[in-house]
This record gives sequence, C-alpha cells and structure tokens, in this order.
Amino acid sequence: MRPGSIPGTRGRVRPLTLLGDPVLHTPCAEVTHFDAELAALVEDMFATMYAAQGVGLAANQIGRPLKVFVYDCPDDDDVRHVGHVVNPRLVEATGLVLRGPEGCLSLPGLEAGTERHDETTVEGFTATGDPVRIEGTGFFARCLQHELDHLAGKTYADRVTGWRHKRLMRQATRASWNGARGDT
Repeated sequence: MRPGSIPGTRGRVRPLTLLGDPVLHTPCAEVTHFDAELAALVEDMFATMYAAQGVGLAANQIGRPLKVFVYDCPDDDDVRHVGHVVNPRLVEATGLVLRGPEGCLSLPGLEAGTERHDETTVEGFTATGDPVRIEGTGFFARCLQHELDHLAGKTYADRVTGWRHKRLMRQATRASWNGARGDT
C-alpha cells in the first residue's frame, strides 16, 4: 500500500467466513513473505471491511489463516485510527476491564456484552516489513483485542459466558446467515 493512498481502493471485496467455519477456530500462521501478494491481501481486507461496514477485519475472516488484520476504528475520543498489522503480538492490555457491546462481521447482526481491557499496545509489522507499534484506548483497544483473538482462532463468542453465551449461540443458530430457520 502506497503512503497516502486510500486503503482498499485497489482491493476486491471477498466473501466473509461465518461462525462455524473451521478457519475461524484455528490459530493463524505467521506471515513469512512481505511481498506484492501480502499487499494485495491487505487491500482486499480493507475493501471487504468497508463493504461490510466494519471497523476491523482479520485475514481468517476472508478465509486466509494468516496473522494479519486491518482496522479503521475510532477511540472513545472520536480519534480515527486506520492501519494494518502483520504478525501482531499483544505487548500489553491494561487499565480497567469493561464489559461492552461487541459484534463481529463473522456473526452479522449479533452482539453481546464482552469484557476487554480499555488500554492495549500491539506490535508487529506493516505489509512492507516495517515495524509498527499501536497503542489503543477505549473502543479502539477493544477492536485491537478482538482482532488479535481472531488470529488466535477465537471469536468474541468464546469470551462470552453464562446466559449471555447461551443467548448468543441461540441467536446464531437462528440467524438467516446460518442456514437455520428462525421458527424452530
């Protein structure tokens, strides 16, 4: 991706993987080649995220089990954060643990109260192999943790417990995207 370009404008929208697809529950592999194919993947991820009206997207959400995610997400002060991370690693998750509504492009139309730290630091690389460090607070910290979970083979549904988890799974079973009938 060229500096100053609008992410996703040269990408193509890819189909989203949905809850139940094994790729969402398998830890992603490290990226070993920082090349044109990786740059194209990042562009496709931005295009797909924007088309789905999301604020973050992990590579396994479009069927590519690689450690890459993109984001265009505000923090609690409405500061917009746009970027991508290859081979990210969580450096720190601190601050308060807050339960807040969380949704996912792989569980369209659903959300549940999910606990996350309100401060997060992530390190990794850009698609060209340059080191990057991202510090997020509030909603943006939630987004970073959510995408890191995807790369570890988890969805936010895996963090929800008790009656919230039961309700979410019942809603997922009945969702039109799941092929189930809502009248069962």
